[in-house]
Amino acid sequence: MTKWGNSKTDAENKLRAALKTRQHLGQANGLQSSDRISTAVELFLAEVSDLIEQDVLAPNTYQTYRYQYDKNLAPRVAELRLHELTTPRANDVIRQIRDEVGAATAKTCRTILSKTCSLAVTHGALTTNPIREITIRATSKKQPPRALEDGEREYWFELLRQDERAVRADLIDISKFMLATGERIGETLAVTWRDFNRQTGEIDCSHQIQRVKGKGLVRRRVKSAAGDRILGLPHWAIEMLTSRWLPGTSLDAPIFPDTNGGFRDPHNVQKAIRNARRPIGSRRRRELGRLLRDHRRKAGLTQTQTIEKLGWRKTRISLIETARVKVTANEAAILADTYGISRQDRSALLELTELAGLQSLADELAWVTAHVFRKTTATILEDAGQTPRQVADQLGHAQTSTTVDDYFGRRRRNPGAAKHLEEALRHVHDQDRIDVQGPQP
Repeated sequence: MTKWGNSKTDAENKLRAALKTRQHLGQANGLQSSDRISTAVELFLAEVSDLIEQDVLAPNTYQTYRYQYDKNLAPRVAELRLHELTTPRANDVIRQIRDEVGAATAKTCRTILSKTCSLAVTHGALTTNPIREITIRATSKKQPPRALEDGEREYWFELLRQDERAVRADLIDISKFMLATGERIGETLAVTWRDFNRQTGEIDCSHQIQRVKGKGLVRRRVKSAAGDRILGLPHWAIEMLTSRWLPGTSLDAPIFPDTNGGFRDPHNVQKAIRNARRPIGSRRRRELGRLLRDHRRKAGLTQTQTIEKLGWRKTRISLIETARVKVTANEAAILADTYGISRQDRSALLELTELAGLQSLADELAWVTAHVFRKTTATILEDAGQTPRQVADQLGHAQTSTTVDDYFGRRRRNPGAAKHLEEALRHVHDQDRIDVQGPQP
C-alpha cells in the first residue's frame, strides 16, 4: 500500500489510517452496515490502488478519486453510516456539489460513491446500491462541439508563426501532427522515432505520457483497446517528421522532445497553447496594461491584493497588465474604482480601453484548446465522407453513438484518412517545409 502526503509525517499518518481500516475489515469479515462511509471509501481506494499496480487503471485514477473525495465528499458524508446513505440524501449531496463546484466534479463524486456502495453490497453491508438511480443534469446548456474551419486553421498557424514563444515551444509541428492524426496531447508527446514507420507512412499510437504524483512523467500504454491503434499519415506529415530527424538520434527518443531531449509534460504544452492564443496584444493594449499597472502601484496594491479584493481569477490582473487579454469597459471601471483613479484620468482610461478592445486575430481564436485539433480532424474526415466508424477508429473511440453496439478491431488500418488529411492540410505544411534527410526505414 502506498500513501502520499504534504510531508513525510502526513504520508505516514495516512498510511497508518489505511492499514487500520484494512485490519478492521479483516477482523470483522468485511464491511458492516454500521461502518462509516469513510471506512468503505478507504477500502474502495485500496482496491483502486491495487488495480493501478496491475496496470488495469490509469495511474492518475487514484489521485483523482482521492482528491475529489477529500475535498468534496468527505466533509459531507464521511461520518455517515452506510445504512444512513439513502438515495434522497445522496442525491442532495451530489446536487450540492454540482451547484457549488460543477457538473464534472459531481459526476466524479457520484462515481466514487456508487463504486463504494457496490463494494458494500458485495460485502453484504447494503442490499442495494442507493447511488444507482441518481442522475446528474448540468445546470447550463452544453456547448456544441466546435472545430477549426478552413480560414481558422490558416489563422491559427499564422498566429503561431508570429509568436516567438510558440515557435520555441514547437507548437507549429505539434499542431500539425495532432491534426494529421487526431491524437490526444498525451499520445502525441509519447510518440517516439521507433513508433514512426517511414517505409509504410504509419504511426503506432499505443502509448501516452502522464504526470503521476510521486513518479513524475510516465510513458504507459493507452488505457483502452480502442486507443491502441496504428494510423496512416498524410504525405505532408511524413515529410514534416522526416525533416525533424537528426542523424544519431535514439529511436526511443520522443519525436517532440523537451529542451533536454526527454519527454514533455502535457500540462506544459497545454499552457504553451493557452499563451499562444492570447499573445501580447496590440500597441494600445500594451499601453493600457502599463497604465493599469502604474495606477495599481500608485494605489499601493499588489496583484495578489487586487485579486483578493475583487474576487477575480488569480491570473486575471497579470494577464491584463501584460496585454494578453482584452479588458472590458466594466472591468476598467471596476479597476478605476479600486485604484481610486481621478475623474480626468478615468475618462482617459476608458477611452484607451475602448480603442484597445478592437478585435484581434488572437481574440478570434481564444476558444482553441489542444482538444480542438481532434475535433477538427474528425470534422475533416466526416466532411470527406468517412463513416462514423472510420472516424472513431482514427480517434481511438470505442463507440460512435448509442446506436452502435459492435465495432471493428482497434488496430485496423484506415488508409483513406491519410489521403483526406493530405488534401486538407498540405498547404499549411508547405509554408514551413524544409527538406532534410530523414531516418532510414
